[in-house]
Amino acid sequence: MQSHTSGWTDDPAPAARMPSTALAKRRPRSLRASLISSKNTRLPWPVQAFLVGLVTPWIIPIGPMNLSVYRIVLLLMLLPCLFAWVRGKAGPIRFADVTVILFSLWSSLSLAIVGGPFAMIEAIGMLNIETLGAYFLARCYIRTADDFHAMVRFVCKLIIILLPFAIYESLTSHKPLLTTLALVFPTVDITTMEPRMGLWRVQGPFNHSILYGTFCGSLVVLAYAVLGYGKGGRALWLPAVMSLSAFLSLSSAPIAGLLLQWGLVGWQRALRAFRYRWALLFGILFMGYLAVEIGSNQTAVQFYISRFTFDPQTGWMRLAIWDSGTASVANHPVFGIGLGTWVRPWWMPESVDNFWLLIAMRHGIPAIILLLACYGSLLFGAAFKKGLDEREAAYRSGYVICMTVFLIVGSTVHFWAAVYVWFLFLMGSGAWILDAKLGREASGGRGGRETRASKISQAADKTGFHRPRPRSSQPSRADRTSHSPARRQGSPRQQTE
Repeated sequence: MQSHTSGWTDDPAPAARMPSTALAKRRPRSLRASLISSKNTRLPWPVQAFLVGLVTPWIIPIGPMNLSVYRIVLLLMLLPCLFAWVRGKAGPIRFADVTVILFSLWSSLSLAIVGGPFAMIEAIGMLNIETLGAYFLARCYIRTADDFHAMVRFVCKLIIILLPFAIYESLTSHKPLLTTLALVFPTVDITTMEPRMGLWRVQGPFNHSILYGTFCGSLVVLAYAVLGYGKGGRALWLPAVMSLSAFLSLSSAPIAGLLLQWGLVGWQRALRAFRYRWALLFGILFMGYLAVEIGSNQTAVQFYISRFTFDPQTGWMRLAIWDSGTASVANHPVFGIGLGTWVRPWWMPESVDNFWLLIAMRHGIPAIILLLACYGSLLFGAAFKKGLDEREAAYRSGYVICMTVFLIVGSTVHFWAAVYVWFLFLMGSGAWILDAKLGREASGGRGGRETRASKISQAADKTGFHRPRPRSSQPSRADRTSHSPARRQGSPRQQTE
Protein backbone atom coordinates (compact mmCIF):
# COMPACT_ATOMS: atom_id res chain seq x y z
CA MET A 1 0.00 0.00 0.00
CA GLN A 2 2.05 2.89 -1.17
CA SER A 3 1.70 6.15 -2.98
CA HIS A 4 4.51 8.54 -3.60
CA THR A 5 2.47 11.48 -2.39
CA SER A 6 0.65 9.77 0.44
CA GLY A 7 1.12 9.93 4.17
CA TRP A 8 1.90 6.21 4.11
CA THR A 9 5.22 6.72 2.35
CA ASP A 10 6.44 10.03 3.70
CA ASP A 11 10.16 10.60 3.49
CA PRO A 12 11.30 13.57 5.57
CA ALA A 13 14.95 13.18 4.66
CA PRO A 14 14.85 15.65 1.72
CA ALA A 15 13.19 18.25 3.91
CA ALA A 16 15.98 17.92 6.44
CA ARG A 17 18.41 19.09 3.77
CA MET A 18 16.35 22.19 2.99
CA PRO A 19 16.71 25.46 4.89
CA SER A 20 13.81 26.16 7.22
CA THR A 21 13.20 29.48 5.47
CA ALA A 22 12.77 27.67 2.17
CA LEU A 23 10.23 25.35 3.76
CA ALA A 24 8.42 28.32 5.22
CA LYS A 25 8.26 30.07 1.85
CA ARG A 26 7.14 26.93 0.09
CA ARG A 27 4.49 25.75 2.53
CA PRO A 28 2.72 28.56 4.38
CA ARG A 29 -0.52 27.92 2.55
CA SER A 30 -0.54 24.15 2.96
CA LEU A 31 0.23 24.20 6.67
CA ARG A 32 -0.34 27.44 8.51
CA ALA A 33 -3.43 28.54 6.60
CA SER A 34 -4.96 25.08 6.77
CA LEU A 35 -4.54 24.96 10.54
CA ILE A 36 -6.21 28.36 10.88
CA SER A 37 -9.02 27.29 8.57
CA SER A 38 -9.62 24.08 10.55
CA LYS A 39 -9.96 25.96 13.82
CA ASN A 40 -12.47 28.38 12.28
CA THR A 41 -14.69 25.68 10.76
CA ARG A 42 -17.96 25.13 12.62
CA LEU A 43 -19.58 21.73 12.58
CA PRO A 44 -23.11 21.86 11.09
CA TRP A 45 -25.84 21.71 13.72
CA PRO A 46 -27.36 18.37 12.55
CA VAL A 47 -23.99 16.69 13.06
CA GLN A 48 -23.54 18.36 16.44
CA ALA A 49 -27.01 17.22 17.52
CA PHE A 50 -26.30 13.68 16.32
CA LEU A 51 -22.95 13.45 18.12
CA VAL A 52 -24.39 14.83 21.35
CA GLY A 53 -27.22 12.33 20.98
CA LEU A 54 -24.72 9.47 20.88
CA VAL A 55 -23.61 10.25 24.44
CA THR A 56 -27.09 11.14 25.72
CA PRO A 57 -28.62 7.98 27.22
CA TRP A 58 -32.24 9.14 27.16
CA ILE A 59 -34.93 6.90 25.69
CA ILE A 60 -37.74 9.32 24.84
CA PRO A 61 -41.29 7.96 24.40
CA ILE A 62 -42.87 9.34 21.21
CA GLY A 63 -46.26 7.78 20.53
CA PRO A 64 -45.91 3.99 20.42
CA MET A 65 -42.12 4.19 20.03
CA ASN A 66 -39.25 4.78 22.42
CA LEU A 67 -36.53 6.68 20.58
CA SER A 68 -33.03 7.59 21.63
CA VAL A 69 -31.84 11.12 20.91
CA TYR A 70 -29.58 10.15 18.02
CA ARG A 71 -32.42 8.18 16.41
CA ILE A 72 -34.63 11.26 16.51
CA VAL A 73 -31.92 13.29 14.77
CA LEU A 74 -31.39 10.62 12.12
CA LEU A 75 -35.14 10.27 11.57
CA LEU A 76 -35.41 14.00 10.89
CA MET A 77 -32.35 14.14 8.64
CA LEU A 78 -32.64 10.91 6.62
CA LEU A 79 -34.82 12.20 3.77
CA PRO A 80 -33.08 15.61 3.46
CA CYS A 81 -29.72 13.87 3.29
CA LEU A 82 -30.91 11.36 0.70
CA PHE A 83 -32.35 14.16 -1.46
CA ALA A 84 -29.10 16.11 -1.17
CA TRP A 85 -27.11 13.01 -2.11
CA VAL A 86 -29.28 12.31 -5.17
CA ARG A 87 -28.88 15.92 -6.32
CA GLY A 88 -25.10 15.64 -6.13
CA LYS A 89 -24.66 17.86 -3.07
CA ALA A 90 -22.49 15.17 -1.44
CA GLY A 91 -20.18 14.76 -4.42
CA PRO A 92 -20.34 11.99 -7.00
CA ILE A 93 -22.25 8.80 -6.22
CA ARG A 94 -19.76 6.24 -4.97
CA PHE A 95 -19.71 2.45 -5.01
CA ALA A 96 -19.86 2.54 -1.21
CA ASP A 97 -23.10 4.55 -1.36
CA VAL A 98 -24.76 1.95 -3.55
CA THR A 99 -23.58 -1.00 -1.47
CA VAL A 100 -24.70 0.49 1.84
CA ILE A 101 -28.17 1.06 0.35
CA LEU A 102 -28.22 -2.51 -0.96
CA PHE A 103 -27.07 -3.77 2.45
CA SER A 104 -29.90 -1.93 4.15
CA LEU A 105 -32.46 -3.18 1.62
CA TRP A 106 -31.25 -6.79 1.82
CA SER A 107 -31.25 -6.71 5.62
CA SER A 108 -34.80 -5.33 5.56
CA LEU A 109 -35.86 -8.03 3.13
CA SER A 110 -34.35 -10.74 5.29
CA LEU A 111 -36.20 -9.50 8.37
CA ALA A 112 -39.48 -9.35 6.44
CA ILE A 113 -39.08 -12.86 5.00
CA VAL A 114 -37.93 -14.54 8.21
CA GLY A 115 -40.04 -12.68 10.77
CA GLY A 116 -42.94 -11.39 8.69
CA PRO A 117 -43.30 -7.86 7.24
CA PHE A 118 -45.87 -6.66 9.78
CA ALA A 119 -44.16 -8.12 12.83
CA MET A 120 -40.81 -6.67 11.77
CA ILE A 121 -41.97 -3.25 10.53
CA GLU A 122 -40.54 -1.36 13.53
CA ALA A 123 -37.25 -3.27 13.41
CA ILE A 124 -36.96 -2.63 9.67
CA GLY A 125 -37.62 1.06 10.16
CA MET A 126 -34.99 1.40 12.89
CA LEU A 127 -32.48 -0.56 10.82
CA ASN A 128 -32.83 1.82 7.87
CA ILE A 129 -32.81 4.94 10.03
CA GLU A 130 -29.64 3.88 11.84
CA THR A 131 -27.81 2.53 8.81
CA LEU A 132 -28.70 4.97 6.05
CA GLY A 133 -29.29 7.93 8.34
CA ALA A 134 -25.87 7.79 9.98
CA TYR A 135 -23.98 7.04 6.77
CA PHE A 136 -25.59 9.73 4.62
CA LEU A 137 -25.48 12.32 7.39
CA ALA A 138 -21.71 12.00 7.24
CA ARG A 139 -21.66 11.89 3.43
CA CYS A 140 -23.58 15.15 3.18
CA TYR A 141 -21.97 17.16 5.97
CA ILE A 142 -18.37 15.90 6.21
CA ARG A 143 -17.12 17.04 2.81
CA THR A 144 -13.69 18.55 3.42
CA ALA A 145 -10.63 18.14 5.60
CA ASP A 146 -11.85 21.09 7.67
CA ASP A 147 -15.19 19.36 8.27
CA PHE A 148 -13.40 16.18 9.28
CA HIS A 149 -11.17 18.13 11.68
CA ALA A 150 -14.18 19.87 13.23
CA MET A 151 -15.97 16.55 13.70
CA VAL A 152 -13.02 14.87 15.43
CA ARG A 153 -12.47 17.93 17.62
CA PHE A 154 -16.13 17.96 18.68
CA VAL A 155 -16.20 14.28 19.63
CA CYS A 156 -12.95 14.60 21.58
CA LYS A 157 -14.51 17.44 23.56
CA LEU A 158 -17.47 15.21 24.39
CA ILE A 159 -15.17 12.46 25.66
CA ILE A 160 -13.22 14.95 27.77
CA ILE A 161 -16.51 16.10 29.33
CA LEU A 162 -17.41 12.48 30.12
CA LEU A 163 -14.01 11.65 31.62
CA PRO A 164 -14.59 12.99 35.19
CA PHE A 165 -17.83 11.00 35.41
CA ALA A 166 -16.01 7.93 34.11
CA ILE A 167 -13.26 8.23 36.72
CA TYR A 168 -15.85 8.59 39.48
CA GLU A 169 -17.75 5.55 38.19
CA SER A 170 -14.55 3.53 37.96
CA LEU A 171 -13.69 4.23 41.60
CA THR A 172 -17.16 3.94 43.16
CA SER A 173 -19.31 1.83 40.77
CA HIS A 174 -21.94 4.59 40.96
CA LYS A 175 -23.25 5.84 37.61
CA PRO A 176 -23.96 9.55 38.03
CA LEU A 177 -24.83 10.21 34.39
CA LEU A 178 -27.51 7.54 34.15
CA THR A 179 -29.01 8.12 37.59
CA THR A 180 -29.17 11.90 37.17
CA LEU A 181 -30.49 11.97 33.62
CA ALA A 182 -33.07 9.31 34.52
CA LEU A 183 -34.85 11.97 36.57
CA VAL A 184 -35.92 13.61 33.29
CA PHE A 185 -36.45 10.73 30.83
CA PRO A 186 -35.86 6.98 31.00
CA THR A 187 -32.29 6.00 30.15
CA VAL A 188 -30.53 2.87 28.96
CA ASP A 189 -30.38 0.07 31.52
CA ILE A 190 -27.68 0.15 34.16
CA THR A 191 -25.26 -2.77 33.93
CA THR A 192 -22.90 -3.53 36.80
CA MET A 193 -20.21 -6.16 36.35
CA GLU A 194 -17.48 -7.56 38.51
CA PRO A 195 -14.51 -5.22 38.97
CA ARG A 196 -11.17 -5.84 37.31
CA MET A 197 -7.78 -4.83 38.67
CA GLY A 198 -9.50 -3.16 41.60
CA LEU A 199 -11.57 -0.85 39.38
CA TRP A 200 -15.18 -0.94 38.28
CA ARG A 201 -15.89 -1.18 34.58
CA VAL A 202 -17.21 2.11 33.25
CA GLN A 203 -20.48 2.04 31.35
CA GLY A 204 -20.78 5.78 30.84
CA PRO A 205 -23.85 6.83 28.84
CA PHE A 206 -23.84 3.63 26.74
CA ASN A 207 -25.61 0.28 27.04
CA HIS A 208 -22.46 -1.58 28.06
CA SER A 209 -18.91 -0.87 29.15
CA ILE A 210 -17.53 -2.47 26.00
CA LEU A 211 -19.41 0.11 23.91
CA TYR A 212 -17.98 2.95 25.98
CA GLY A 213 -14.48 1.59 25.48
CA THR A 214 -14.99 1.07 21.75
CA PHE A 215 -16.36 4.58 21.25
CA CYS A 216 -13.58 6.33 23.16
CA GLY A 217 -10.89 4.08 21.72
CA SER A 218 -11.88 4.89 18.15
CA LEU A 219 -10.74 8.49 18.68
CA VAL A 220 -7.14 7.72 19.68
CA VAL A 221 -5.49 7.70 16.27
CA LEU A 222 -7.86 10.36 14.93
CA ALA A 223 -6.92 12.69 17.77
CA TYR A 224 -3.27 12.08 16.99
CA ALA A 225 -3.34 12.32 13.19
CA VAL A 226 -6.01 15.02 12.84
CA LEU A 227 -5.93 17.24 15.93
CA GLY A 228 -2.23 16.62 16.49
CA TYR A 229 -1.22 17.58 12.97
CA GLY A 230 1.43 20.28 13.06
CA LYS A 231 1.92 20.13 16.84
CA GLY A 232 4.99 17.94 17.25
CA GLY A 233 5.30 16.44 20.75
CA ARG A 234 2.11 18.18 21.88
CA ALA A 235 0.20 15.84 19.57
CA LEU A 236 0.36 13.05 22.17
CA TRP A 237 -1.57 14.44 25.11
CA LEU A 238 -5.06 14.30 23.58
CA PRO A 239 -4.69 10.69 22.32
CA ALA A 240 -3.49 9.83 25.83
CA VAL A 241 -6.72 11.24 27.27
CA MET A 242 -8.75 9.22 24.75
CA SER A 243 -6.75 6.12 25.70
CA LEU A 244 -7.42 6.65 29.41
CA SER A 245 -11.14 6.99 28.74
CA ALA A 246 -11.20 3.77 26.72
CA PHE A 247 -9.07 1.91 29.28
CA LEU A 248 -11.59 2.66 32.05
CA SER A 249 -14.03 0.30 30.33
CA LEU A 250 -11.62 -2.51 31.30
CA SER A 251 -12.81 -4.48 28.27
CA SER A 252 -10.29 -6.60 26.43
CA ALA A 253 -11.37 -5.78 22.87
CA PRO A 254 -11.17 -1.97 23.18
CA ILE A 255 -7.86 -2.24 25.03
CA ALA A 256 -6.51 -4.50 22.28
CA GLY A 257 -7.63 -1.82 19.83
CA LEU A 258 -5.71 0.78 21.84
CA LEU A 259 -2.54 -1.27 21.71
CA LEU A 260 -2.96 -1.81 17.98
CA GLN A 261 -3.43 1.91 17.30
CA TRP A 262 -0.43 2.94 19.36
CA GLY A 263 1.61 0.21 17.72
CA LEU A 264 0.74 1.50 14.25
CA VAL A 265 1.44 5.09 15.28
CA GLY A 266 4.81 4.02 16.68
CA TRP A 267 5.59 2.11 13.50
CA GLN A 268 4.71 5.19 11.44
CA ARG A 269 6.89 7.49 13.53
CA ALA A 270 9.86 5.13 13.81
CA LEU A 271 10.04 4.22 10.11
CA ARG A 272 8.67 7.35 8.46
CA ALA A 273 11.91 7.70 6.47
CA PHE A 274 11.46 4.19 5.03
CA ARG A 275 9.19 4.30 2.00
CA TYR A 276 8.11 0.66 2.14
CA ARG A 277 7.36 0.43 5.85
CA TRP A 278 3.72 -0.58 5.37
CA ALA A 279 4.67 -3.27 2.87
CA LEU A 280 7.19 -4.52 5.44
CA LEU A 281 4.51 -4.57 8.14
CA PHE A 282 2.08 -6.48 5.94
CA GLY A 283 4.85 -8.94 5.15
CA ILE A 284 5.50 -9.51 8.86
CA LEU A 285 1.79 -9.98 9.52
CA PHE A 286 1.51 -12.42 6.63
CA MET A 287 4.41 -14.45 8.00
CA GLY A 288 2.70 -14.48 11.38
CA TYR A 289 -0.50 -15.67 9.71
CA LEU A 290 1.37 -18.52 8.04
CA ALA A 291 3.02 -19.43 11.34
CA VAL A 292 -0.38 -19.71 13.05
CA GLU A 293 -1.91 -21.69 10.19
CA ILE A 294 1.01 -24.13 10.02
CA GLY A 295 2.07 -24.37 13.65
CA SER A 296 -1.29 -24.22 15.42
CA ASN A 297 -4.40 -26.37 15.44
CA GLN A 298 -6.48 -23.17 15.20
CA THR A 299 -7.22 -20.86 12.32
CA ALA A 300 -5.85 -17.32 12.48
CA VAL A 301 -9.31 -15.98 13.38
CA GLN A 302 -9.71 -18.52 16.17
CA PHE A 303 -6.20 -17.77 17.42
CA TYR A 304 -6.97 -14.05 17.72
CA ILE A 305 -10.44 -14.49 19.23
CA SER A 306 -9.23 -16.91 21.89
CA ARG A 307 -6.19 -14.95 23.08
CA PHE A 308 -7.00 -11.24 23.06
CA THR A 309 -9.04 -11.34 26.27
CA PHE A 310 -8.53 -10.63 29.95
CA ASP A 311 -10.02 -13.97 30.94
CA PRO A 312 -9.12 -17.28 29.22
CA GLN A 313 -12.68 -18.42 29.93
CA THR A 314 -13.96 -15.52 27.84
CA GLY A 315 -11.66 -16.50 24.98
CA TRP A 316 -12.85 -20.09 25.12
CA MET A 317 -16.49 -18.94 25.07
CA ARG A 318 -15.87 -16.72 22.05
CA LEU A 319 -14.39 -19.66 20.18
CA ALA A 320 -17.47 -21.74 20.98
CA ILE A 321 -19.71 -18.89 19.80
CA TRP A 322 -17.69 -18.66 16.58
CA ASP A 323 -18.16 -22.37 15.88
CA SER A 324 -21.91 -22.34 16.57
CA GLY A 325 -22.39 -19.02 14.76
CA THR A 326 -20.67 -20.14 11.57
CA ALA A 327 -22.77 -23.31 11.66
CA SER A 328 -25.88 -21.12 11.83
CA VAL A 329 -24.68 -19.16 8.78
CA ALA A 330 -24.09 -22.40 6.89
CA ASN A 331 -27.62 -23.57 7.70
CA HIS A 332 -29.25 -20.24 6.74
CA PRO A 333 -26.91 -18.72 4.14
CA VAL A 334 -29.30 -16.50 2.16
CA PHE A 335 -31.64 -14.66 4.54
CA GLY A 336 -30.22 -15.68 7.90
CA ILE A 337 -32.31 -16.19 11.02
CA GLY A 338 -33.53 -12.62 11.44
CA LEU A 339 -33.95 -11.58 15.06
CA GLY A 340 -34.89 -15.09 16.11
CA THR A 341 -33.07 -17.38 18.49
CA TRP A 342 -30.07 -19.18 17.05
CA VAL A 343 -29.26 -22.83 17.65
CA ARG A 344 -26.56 -23.25 20.28
CA PRO A 345 -25.68 -25.41 23.29
CA TRP A 346 -27.78 -24.80 26.40
CA TRP A 347 -24.85 -23.34 28.32
CA MET A 348 -23.98 -20.74 25.68
CA PRO A 349 -25.24 -17.14 26.12
CA GLU A 350 -27.53 -15.66 23.50
CA SER A 351 -25.26 -12.71 22.75
CA VAL A 352 -22.74 -12.98 19.90
CA ASP A 353 -19.41 -11.25 20.52
CA ASN A 354 -18.65 -10.74 16.84
CA PHE A 355 -20.20 -7.94 14.79
CA TRP A 356 -19.37 -9.38 11.38
CA LEU A 357 -20.53 -12.86 12.30
CA LEU A 358 -23.82 -11.62 13.74
CA ILE A 359 -24.62 -9.66 10.55
CA ALA A 360 -24.20 -12.87 8.54
CA MET A 361 -26.25 -14.85 11.07
CA ARG A 362 -29.15 -12.40 11.07
CA HIS A 363 -29.30 -11.34 7.43
CA GLY A 364 -27.38 -13.96 5.45
CA ILE A 365 -24.13 -14.04 3.52
CA PRO A 366 -25.23 -11.44 0.91
CA ALA A 367 -25.66 -8.87 3.68
CA ILE A 368 -22.16 -9.29 5.09
CA ILE A 369 -20.69 -9.23 1.57
CA LEU A 370 -22.44 -5.93 0.83
CA LEU A 371 -21.38 -4.38 4.13
CA LEU A 372 -17.77 -5.46 3.67
CA ALA A 373 -17.86 -4.17 0.08
CA CYS A 374 -18.95 -0.75 1.34
CA TYR A 375 -16.31 -0.81 4.07
CA GLY A 376 -13.55 -2.06 1.78
CA SER A 377 -14.24 0.40 -1.02
CA LEU A 378 -13.91 3.33 1.38
CA LEU A 379 -10.90 1.90 3.21
CA PHE A 380 -8.86 0.98 0.13
CA GLY A 381 -10.12 3.95 -1.87
CA ALA A 382 -8.78 6.26 0.83
CA ALA A 383 -5.57 4.27 1.34
CA PHE A 384 -4.62 4.39 -2.35
CA LYS A 385 -5.90 7.91 -3.06
CA LYS A 386 -3.29 10.00 -4.85
CA GLY A 387 -2.95 13.75 -5.18
CA LEU A 388 -3.52 14.62 -1.52
CA ASP A 389 -1.77 17.52 0.14
CA GLU A 390 0.16 17.01 3.36
CA ARG A 391 -2.71 17.64 5.75
CA GLU A 392 -5.16 15.53 3.77
CA ALA A 393 -2.63 12.69 3.70
CA ALA A 394 -2.23 12.92 7.48
CA TYR A 395 -5.98 12.81 8.01
CA ARG A 396 -6.26 9.92 5.56
CA SER A 397 -3.67 7.95 7.54
CA GLY A 398 -5.65 8.41 10.75
CA TYR A 399 -8.90 7.41 9.05
CA VAL A 400 -7.44 4.26 7.50
CA ILE A 401 -5.87 3.12 10.78
CA CYS A 402 -9.09 3.84 12.67
CA MET A 403 -11.23 1.83 10.26
CA THR A 404 -8.71 -1.02 10.21
CA VAL A 405 -8.94 -1.24 14.00
CA PHE A 406 -12.75 -1.32 13.73
CA LEU A 407 -12.44 -4.35 11.46
CA ILE A 408 -10.28 -6.22 13.97
CA VAL A 409 -12.12 -5.17 17.12
CA GLY A 410 -15.42 -6.09 15.47
CA SER A 411 -14.33 -9.73 15.44
CA THR A 412 -14.59 -9.80 19.25
CA VAL A 413 -17.27 -7.13 19.82
CA HIS A 414 -20.79 -6.61 18.57
CA PHE A 415 -21.49 -3.02 17.58
CA TRP A 416 -25.04 -2.11 18.51
CA ALA A 417 -27.05 0.95 19.51
CA ALA A 418 -24.93 4.14 19.57
CA VAL A 419 -21.67 2.46 18.55
CA TYR A 420 -23.29 0.88 15.47
CA VAL A 421 -24.44 4.24 14.15
CA TRP A 422 -21.08 5.78 15.10
CA PHE A 423 -19.35 3.11 12.99
CA LEU A 424 -21.62 3.85 10.00
CA PHE A 425 -21.12 7.58 10.47
CA LEU A 426 -17.34 7.17 10.58
CA MET A 427 -17.41 5.11 7.39
CA GLY A 428 -19.30 7.85 5.57
CA SER A 429 -17.14 10.59 7.04
CA GLY A 430 -14.12 9.33 5.11
CA ALA A 431 -15.70 9.56 1.66
CA TRP A 432 -14.45 13.15 1.27
CA ILE A 433 -10.93 11.75 0.88
CA LEU A 434 -11.94 10.16 -2.42
CA ASP A 435 -13.06 13.57 -3.72
CA ALA A 436 -10.07 15.56 -2.46
CA LYS A 437 -8.06 17.54 -5.01
CA LEU A 438 -4.33 18.15 -5.01
CA GLY A 439 -3.51 21.42 -3.31
CA ARG A 440 -7.13 22.18 -2.34
CA GLU A 441 -7.04 24.89 0.29
CA ALA A 442 -10.20 25.67 2.21
CA SER A 443 -8.75 29.00 3.33
CA GLY A 444 -7.93 30.18 -0.18
CA GLY A 445 -4.27 30.62 0.66
CA ARG A 446 -2.99 32.90 3.36
CA GLY A 447 0.58 33.71 4.12
CA GLY A 448 2.27 34.17 7.45
CA ARG A 449 5.58 35.03 8.94
CA GLU A 450 8.30 32.75 7.68
CA THR A 451 9.64 31.91 11.12
CA ARG A 452 6.21 30.86 12.37
CA ALA A 453 5.49 28.75 9.30
CA SER A 454 8.89 27.13 9.61
CA LYS A 455 8.20 26.15 13.21
CA ILE A 456 4.86 24.63 12.30
CA SER A 457 6.42 22.76 9.38
CA GLN A 458 9.12 21.26 11.57
CA ALA A 459 6.62 20.34 14.28
CA ALA A 460 4.38 18.61 11.76
CA ASP A 461 7.33 16.64 10.45
CA LYS A 462 7.83 15.13 13.90
CA THR A 463 4.35 13.62 13.97
CA GLY A 464 5.32 11.36 11.06
CA PHE A 465 1.86 11.75 9.54
CA HIS A 466 2.61 13.94 6.59
CA ARG A 467 5.16 14.04 3.89
CA PRO A 468 6.95 17.19 2.77
CA ARG A 469 7.07 17.52 -0.98
CA PRO A 470 10.50 18.92 -1.82
CA ARG A 471 10.79 20.12 -5.37
CA SER A 472 12.88 23.22 -5.16
CA SER A 473 14.23 25.52 -2.54
CA GLN A 474 12.67 28.41 -4.46
CA PRO A 475 9.07 29.33 -3.70
CA SER A 476 6.57 28.96 -6.50
CA ARG A 477 4.85 31.92 -8.10
CA ALA A 478 1.62 31.11 -6.27
CA ASP A 479 3.45 31.00 -2.95
CA ARG A 480 5.20 34.31 -3.65
CA THR A 481 1.92 36.00 -4.40
CA SER A 482 0.40 34.60 -1.20
CA HIS A 483 2.72 36.93 0.76
CA SER A 484 1.42 40.06 -0.92
CA PRO A 485 -0.55 42.55 1.22
CA ALA A 486 -3.69 41.96 -0.82
CA ARG A 487 -3.64 38.23 -0.10
CA ARG A 488 -2.95 38.75 3.60
CA GLN A 489 -6.12 40.79 3.94
CA GLY A 490 -8.33 37.83 3.04
CA SER A 491 -9.81 35.91 5.99
CA PRO A 492 -9.36 32.10 6.18
CA ARG A 493 -12.35 30.97 6.00
CA GLN A 494 -26.33 -6.91 24.84
CA GLN A 495 -23.22 -8.11 24.99
CA THR A 496 -21.27 -9.64 27.84
CA GLU A 497 -17.60 -10.23 27.90
